[in-house]
Amino acid sequence: MQDTSETITHDTLAGQNGDLAHVRAPEIVDALNAREPADAAKLLQSLPAEKAIEVLDLPGLDNTCEILAELPKDTAVSLLSGVSDDRAADIFKELVEPLRTTLLNGLNPDTRNVISGLLAYPERSAGSIMTTEFVSVPSNWTIAEVLHHIRMVERTRETVYSIFVIDPVKKTLIQAVPLRRLISADPHANVLTAAPARKPLMISPEADRMEAARLISRYDLLAVAVVDGPGHILGIVTVDDVIDAIVEESTEDAQKFGGMEAIDEPYLRIGFLEMIKKRGGWLCALFLSEMLTATAMQSYQSELEKAIVLTLFIPLIMSSGGNSGSQATSLLIRSLALHEVRLRDWWRVALRELPTGIVLGSILGVIGIVRITLWQTLGLFDYGPHWMLVAMTVGAALVGIVTFGSLSGSMLPFILKRIGFDPASASAPFVATLVDVTGLVIYFGVAAVILHGTLL
Repeated sequence: MQDTSETITHDTLAGQNGDLAHVRAPEIVDALNAREPADAAKLLQSLPAEKAIEVLDLPGLDNTCEILAELPKDTAVSLLSGVSDDRAADIFKELVEPLRTTLLNGLNPDTRNVISGLLAYPERSAGSIMTTEFVSVPSNWTIAEVLHHIRMVERTRETVYSIFVIDPVKKTLIQAVPLRRLISADPHANVLTAAPARKPLMISPEADRMEAARLISRYDLLAVAVVDGPGHILGIVTVDDVIDAIVEESTEDAQKFGGMEAIDEPYLRIGFLEMIKKRGGWLCALFLSEMLTATAMQSYQSELEKAIVLTLFIPLIMSSGGNSGSQATSLLIRSLALHEVRLRDWWRVALRELPTGIVLGSILGVIGIVRITLWQTLGLFDYGPHWMLVAMTVGAALVGIVTFGSLSGSMLPFILKRIGFDPASASAPFVATLVDVTGLVIYFGVAAVILHGTLL
């Protein structure tokens, strides 16, 4: 049975003349994303101010900057003044001049200073995704005073589930108290009596935003405090900010691992030339790298002319090495991202991947030998009088190539991270290209040893 609420919502949005105040903000965002900026701006302007602010506060709105550009200046400034500070900062990062300066100057001084401060933090830092709209109280308040304060400021704070207790003199962070502990505690007692015995978790504004994500995930927090050197709380990173950051990071890593530059726009909205730019560079680099494969084959031209049967297994050899390298790279990129392994663990990873590659290569080698044997004995293909040596060559080469693929694929992310590059740049196509070239060298090197005096 179809959900009638979805039908009503769709009809309401389509007509643009219903009571949009009762439509969920994410559904309005979907409608805005499906429209041209001019039409989306008209729809946004028709919403009640509170609902329009709620819509702008959602990161899922794709063309926010274009919509704001279509709005009257006063309307755009009013809406930006109402959204959360961290979301407003994200929007201003994407705005282009002169609209950015015009709208920023239109804000009241306090809001402008807060947003300018957030914009000053490095991209991808904890400070860049923190919000300054949090609940803080002095340590000499009672629980009843704290609860009353929460009721007064609740509508202007991003979250009220974590309350941060401040030293009334030094203004430094003392404790973080969950709202649930306050509700169940004696209202006449001091707020610190409801605080956990442990010290609050904090993070520097310059720290990587994924460090905030790891803290929130590891300790099951709703928010983590961002503090300066002396311990003054500057803001908080909430769990929803962390989710947005994780989705963005994962998307970029997936795109890089596919062998292209990360794009920061939805697929259907990125320009054609921009798409060519993002994908063409990597494709050209990979194509030039693959030319080394042709060079390697040319150097073994005489061997190929003597033993043409060896060419039958080149695709099998190359793909096996590339696949094993891609597996290892995928595992290590994720492990480095989650801090399951660190740079100093490279030798432990190498000692683990070496026997793993040997075993996996042996499994594939046995399969290759069995396949050649079956085809020869069943009469499906004649590999010549030295078919047993050919089978041994393929099997031994697979052991060497898969081992090399696993080892190089696992070490490449460490190397990139050590020299300051994103380990996700060790894309599957890049690893496959690397292993293709070395795989041919290993294959023909093994063939030269085993087939010497017979086919070679």
